[in-house]
Amino acid sequence: MSDVYRTIEAVWKLESTRLIAAIARVTRDIGIAEELAQDALVAALERWPEDGIPENPAPWLMTAAKRRAIDGLRRGQMLAQKHEEIARELQGQQRRLGEAMDRALDQVIDDDVLRLIFTACHPVLAVEGRVALTLRLIGGLTTAEIARAFLVPEKTMGQRIFRAKKTLSEAHPTFETPRGEELHRRVKSVLSVVYLIFNEGYTATTGEEWMRAALSDEALRLGRMLAHLLPCESEVHALLALMELNASRTAARRGSRGEAVLLPDQDRSLWDDAQLQRGMTSLEHAQRLGGEFKYYALQAAIVACHMRARAAEETDWERIVLLYDSLQQTAPSPIVSLNRAVAVSMAQGPAAGLEALDAIGALAGDSALAGYHLLHSVRGDLLMKMGNFSAAREEIRRAIAMTQNLREQELLTERLKQMEKAGPST
Repeated sequence: MSDVYRTIEAVWKLESTRLIAAIARVTRDIGIAEELAQDALVAALERWPEDGIPENPAPWLMTAAKRRAIDGLRRGQMLAQKHEEIARELQGQQRRLGEAMDRALDQVIDDDVLRLIFTACHPVLAVEGRVALTLRLIGGLTTAEIARAFLVPEKTMGQRIFRAKKTLSEAHPTFETPRGEELHRRVKSVLSVVYLIFNEGYTATTGEEWMRAALSDEALRLGRMLAHLLPCESEVHALLALMELNASRTAARRGSRGEAVLLPDQDRSLWDDAQLQRGMTSLEHAQRLGGEFKYYALQAAIVACHMRARAAEETDWERIVLLYDSLQQTAPSPIVSLNRAVAVSMAQGPAAGLEALDAIGALAGDSALAGYHLLHSVRGDLLMKMGNFSAAREEIRRAIAMTQNLREQELLTERLKQMEKAGPST
C-alpha cells in the first residue's frame, strides 16, 4: 500500500502544476483551479489504492477534476433556484464546462504552465505574495514546506498565500502569456522572483543554516522550466547559468560541521563539474542570443571567471572589475558597487578597494548599505590588510551585530579572533 501512495506522491509532483494550469485556463481563477486539482488528488488517494495506478495519470486526474467542477456547479446553481428553466441552463453549463476541460487536455501543456507562471508572478501582487504563490503552484511545495523554508509560522504563510489568491481573483488578470514588450517587462518580474528564491536558498537571510537546499533546488527547477518554455529569451538562459554555476559549488560551501566556507577557502575538487558545464553552456547560449551585456548575463560571466580559476590566486580579477563596470552601467545598485570594490581590492590592492568603497558613500546614514552586514565585513577585511587592526575589529563587530544567520555570525566571530591574534589592540 505504501508503494501506491509513494507513486501517487510522485505523480502529483510531476502533474500538479500542469493540472492546475490547464484547469485555470478554463476557470480563470487560480484559487478554484487549485481546489479542483486538490479534489482530484483526493479522488486518486481514494481510488488508486483499490483500482491500481492508471496507465495515463494526467487524463485521469483531469477527468476527476472535471467531475468535481460539474458537481460544484450543480450544487451552486440548484441551491440558488430550482426552476425548470434554470435546470436546463445548468445542463448546458455542465456540458460547456465538460467540453472546455476536455479541450484543456488536448491543448499545449507548456502554454498553460507558462500562463500560470506569469499569473503567479503578476505585478498586482506584492513580492512576498509572488514568491509564496510561485512556490505553491509551480514549485509544488506545501504551505508548511514554504513556511519552514522562510522561517515563518505556517499560519502566516497560509494567510500570505490566501491573500495572493484573493488579490488575483479580485483583479481579474488575463490568464495568458504576454506578448511583445509586455512579455519582456513581465519576464523581468518572473526572473526576479526565481532569483530571490534561489538567493534565499543559497545564503539564508536568517536562521541556523548557511543554506536552504530545498529553495535553491526549486529555483533551479523553475529556471530550467523557463528555459524550456522561453527558448529565445537570453536573460532566462543567463539566470539559469548564474544559478547553475553558483549551485555547482554547494558541496564546497559547507564544512563537515555545517559551517560556512567562503570561496577563497573552498576545496575546488568538490565543485560539481557536470553542473558547472551546464552553467557554462547556458551562459554561452544567452550570449549567442545577444544578451552578453544584460543583467543576469553579466553576473553569470563574473561567476564564470571564478569557476575557470583552478586556484583562488589564478582568478582574473582585472576582468571581473571590467564586468562590474559594465554591470554598473546596466543596472547600478549599492550591492554592485560593494562587490566592485571587493574586486578592485583584489586587482589593485586594499587601499584602492577602500577608496572605491568610500566613493559610493556607503557609510552615509541614509545609504542603502548602512545596515548591511557585508559592507562592514568587507571594510573590516580591507582595513586589516592595511594594518589598521583596531578599526578592522570594530567593523567586524558591527557586522556580527547586524547578521541574523547563525553560520555567518560564527564565520565573522572566527575572523574577529584571527584579527585579535594578528594585530595589537590599540
